[in-house]
Formats: sequence, structure tokens, C-alpha cells
Amino acid sequence: MFSLRLPLLKTASLWATGLALALGLAATPAQALRIKEVAGVQGVRTNQLTGYGLVVGLDGTGDQTTQMPYTTQSLANYLQQMGIVLPASVASSLQLKNVAAVVVTAELPAFAQPGQQIDVVVSSMGNAKSLRGGLLIATPMRGADGEIYALAQGNLMVGGAGAAAGGSKVQVNHLNAGRIPSGAQVERAVPSPLQTGDFVTLDLNTNDFQTARRVAAAINSRMGAGLANALDGRTVQVRAPINTNARVSFLADVEEIPLEASVPAAKVVINSRTGSIVLNQAVTLGPCAIAHGNLSISISTTPVISQPNAFTQGATVVSQQSSVEIKTGQGKVIQVPASPQLGDVVRALNTLGATPQDLLAILQAIKAAGALNADLEVI
Repeated sequence: MFSLRLPLLKTASLWATGLALALGLAATPAQALRIKEVAGVQGVRTNQLTGYGLVVGLDGTGDQTTQMPYTTQSLANYLQQMGIVLPASVASSLQLKNVAAVVVTAELPAFAQPGQQIDVVVSSMGNAKSLRGGLLIATPMRGADGEIYALAQGNLMVGGAGAAAGGSKVQVNHLNAGRIPSGAQVERAVPSPLQTGDFVTLDLNTNDFQTARRVAAAINSRMGAGLANALDGRTVQVRAPINTNARVSFLADVEEIPLEASVPAAKVVINSRTGSIVLNQAVTLGPCAIAHGNLSISISTTPVISQPNAFTQGATVVSQQSSVEIKTGQGKVIQVPASPQLGDVVRALNTLGATPQDLLAILQAIKAAGALNADLEVI
């Protein structure tokens, strides 16, 4: 016998705790932000670099070359660059246990100049058991345009350990990826549009016309009238000095200008996979009534044995007899009053005694009824 229960609504202390935390954060008075925290200078950005390389010096934990032919081919190509040419028959039969093919990634910071060091991440792309103790040989790092912007090389730092013997295995953390601090040297600088033109464009982190207007007004009030204009809900155009040093000083002052935070658009974010629900301080509820209860489905199976009479040609037969029982808990209707503040919304939802999974459906129903004054976003 087994029982299948479908709880529609039940008490969840975790949900109450989460909403209480949200209430506490929302109760904090609005703090003045700086422009640098809501916007960035257009064109000042990082660039993604990637490369393919080999890690050598492993303790027998490298790729199984019979299944990873590109590791053998890569090593043969590397040896050829070093002046060592292997016959094709020898190169194809190499059994390399101390070499692993890897993908190397890095972020090239804005304004990075040749000779500067950046960190790189090295990840196995084959069936290597571990990269611990390996050395990444010189690997060109290319940008989206295919040009080489950095050269990576160095000893890997792998934050894990593992051991195996006699069919038993113990492993702590992940062994197939590591990091090389300052493991790449910048070879080429990326041109920046910061010093070109009479204007500098600020890109807001979120699309909000109110924030764009406040940023432009704050700049004009502090730096001079008519310098900044909000082009749309995402960008603000600012007239900046032509001189290089003066422009940098001007932008440094602009980034430090205080900005009163605006109230964001009311939004409820729902993670359908984990059941997480987050409400911002602008969410309000209209008056509504919600009914909830419990539904229980029980399925029981009893074996039934049919025994034939003596001296007959019959056979013993075992069959199953199943019964299905559905129980519905006593449902009730809860009146939810109008909730103009996040604290009121939290208290109203807590009175339902619902789990986060239940609230996924309840909030959607409240929204469909027109009582939830917020946008629902499912991630």
C-alpha cells in the first residue's frame, strides 16, 4: 500500500522566515546611491578571451589518448613547433597519461595594457581524472575577432584532492578545473572610445525613465546646467571636456554624485525550479478572498490468491485488488485585506499558511484576479 498526498496549502516556517527577512530589508530607509552604482560609462567594459592548450606534468591522471585523439595530435603539433617531428605511426600510437587537453578562459579588463597580468581559468575538455599538479604550456588567448590579446602559462592551482585504490574512490571538490593567478600576460590593448568625441554616454544598469531623468538632473545640478541629457530609459549623454586628464577628472566627479534611489517597478520574481519567491518593496495587494484546503489520494493494493480444489487440473493464481480513496480536507475562505506596503503583503501571505510551492499558483491566481499590483516574472 502506498499513499500519494497532494498538499495544496500547509504551514511553512521557512517561507515565513524568508518573508520576514524581506520585510526587514524593505523597512530599511532608502539610502542615497552614487551614479557609479546605477550606471557605467559606455565602452568601458571587459572582453572575454579563450584559448586551447595542453596541461603537462600530471601524475598519470591525464587524458586517455585512445579516446581523445586530439590530445595526441595537439602534442605532436607542439613538438613539431619545437623542431621534433614524429612519424605518423608513432604519433598515432602515443600513450600519454601525463597530458590533458584544456580550454583556457580569461577576462581582459578595460584599459589593460601590454605587459600587465590577468588571471586565467583552466578546464579539462577530455576525460582527464585530475589537473592537480599540472603545468599549462604557452597558450594564445584570442578575442571574439580572432586576434591574440594575451599569452597564458603557469602552474595550476586546483582546490581539491582525491585518491582511488581497489575500486574505492574519495574526492574532495572538483579536480578537472583550476586557476592560475596572474597566469596570462597581455600582449595587445583594446582601443577604447572614451577619449573620442565631445560626449560621454552613461549606460544605466536597468531600463528606467525615472532613474535616467534623475541622473541627468543630478549631473546638471552639480556639474553645470545643460551638460547631461537623458536620451531614453537606459542612456544619458553627457558633454565632457576634450582634454584627456580633464575628462578623467570630470568622470570621477560625476561617478561620485549622490543620487536618491527611485522606487522600482513592482515585481514578483518566481523561480519555478526551486520554489523561491522574491517580492520588492513596491508590491501591493488589493482586497481579495482565497480558498484553500488539502487533497489526499490513497491507493492500496491487496494480493488475492485463488487456490484450486483438490484433484483438479487448476493452478494457483495470484491477482491484485486495488482500491483508490480520495479525501478532501475542510476548505475555508480567507479574506485578504488591501495591503499597501510590503510588510502588509508579507503578513497577508503568511496568514494563508502556504508553502512557497503553493504560493507559485496562488500568486498567479491573485494576479489573474487583478488583486496583485505587480508584474510576475518566472525564471
